[in-house]
Amino acid sequence: MLQLLVGVFVLAAPPVEKKPNIVFILADDLGWAEIGCFGQKKIPTPNLDRLATQGMRLTRHYSGAPVCAPSRCVLMTGKHLGHAEVRGNQQAKATYPEFSEGQHPLTEGAVTLAMALQKNGYATGGFGKWGLGPVGSTGDPNKKGFDRFFGYNCQAVAHSYYPKYLWDNDKKVQINSKPVPGHKKQPQGEVKLGDYLGEVYAPDRILAEALGFMDANRSKPFFLYLPFIEPHVAMHPPKQWVERFPKEWDETAYRGERSYLPHPRPRAAYAAMIAHLDDQVGQVLDKMDSLGLAENTLVVFTSDNGATHPAGQAFVGGADPQFFNSTGNLRGHKGSVYEGGIRVPTIVRMPGKVKAGTSSNAPGYFADWFATLCEVTGTKAPEGLDGQSLWQEITGRPDKVARKPMVYIFPEYGGQVAVHFDRFKLLRTGLKTKKPAGWELYDLEADPGETKNLAEREPGVVAQGKALLKEANGNNAVFPVVIPAD
Repeated sequence: MLQLLVGVFVLAAPPVEKKPNIVFILADDLGWAEIGCFGQKKIPTPNLDRLATQGMRLTRHYSGAPVCAPSRCVLMTGKHLGHAEVRGNQQAKATYPEFSEGQHPLTEGAVTLAMALQKNGYATGGFGKWGLGPVGSTGDPNKKGFDRFFGYNCQAVAHSYYPKYLWDNDKKVQINSKPVPGHKKQPQGEVKLGDYLGEVYAPDRILAEALGFMDANRSKPFFLYLPFIEPHVAMHPPKQWVERFPKEWDETAYRGERSYLPHPRPRAAYAAMIAHLDDQVGQVLDKMDSLGLAENTLVVFTSDNGATHPAGQAFVGGADPQFFNSTGNLRGHKGSVYEGGIRVPTIVRMPGKVKAGTSSNAPGYFADWFATLCEVTGTKAPEGLDGQSLWQEITGRPDKVARKPMVYIFPEYGGQVAVHFDRFKLLRTGLKTKKPAGWELYDLEADPGETKNLAEREPGVVAQGKALLKEANGNNAVFPVVIPAD
């Protein structure tokens, strides 16, 4: 009797493509030309230069605001400064006296990028400086989409690189038994480096926790937000990093006369912080390689605003952006809506998606990252985002959708407004002073240094820009700005 053997064939389901990881690295007060691949000549940044050769430089990318907290608000919420809840660096205690540290908080209703990615199954971790609401407030990072946050909640505390404690979610973790304050003057006597060093350099501890997060979440999609604090003053990097730079750079010590901490070698110290930042980026990239994650991870590197600003005839905290040509001859610094205050070095890398060694001169800004990262990850974006996805441009398939105006409505540093549209930028400064400046109009493609004010010659373009600003300026009782009619 013939037996028929019937084979059972099971068709294997096609492998499910793993969602891409996102690593978003945010430097603090890093100027447009302070890394090698953007023109820096004196400070070596081999890891960031390597990242650029492996990915794309965005050469006309802009921060969300000229200073820390509002820039981070724009980044996290996808709302430009006309609609952002946080438009300035106001301390939380100004409106919420129950908090002793932290900045004005995001509201309960604010939806962040981390919340959207978390809802899409991403593990979310933030390591560095927050600045969008105290622990326990509606802006607490754990309430705004982060499974884990480790670092500084408050920007003012982050002026010290050797603080007493850092936050691990809602718990304080002591790291220095003898903390070093971020502000002090030393009018007399020898300024000694050792007098302003502590036990644990906070950036190193924060990085260790971030690398641990990558280890713990290697098998699942993750969003790693790294808002590092370098090179924001005060300047007190570890001694071995300062000693990498020439002694002849510094003929005189900085004594804290323009706030923050004294330093015997301020130029070397500033360079050391940027070099150390670069080293930390290298450690993040190496960790991805060791875990086999680099091929499926989008890395973004940028800065929250431009280089440290002047205080009178010199710069805050003893920094010397002129010595390093930190803005690459762009006009203005941190706190300014001129190019040097908001145009920031930006690099993106994702093997197989972003062509290596390329650059894009297409304008974009922080409000765009929410939409961009939602497209990259297949995440549903909330309604009402002000930004637009940059992904088509980044992957070499330029989007035919017109560029939305890029809006800056900023109540601090005298009150300033600006709008980028087409090839132009219209701006006005001193709005909250007794003598506001007039309207200024620049053709950024022909004049990136903003040297030729075209306002009188192009009244129609000025009128167009003013109308855009007025339309974009939402009500904000905490951070009010009025767009002048004249």
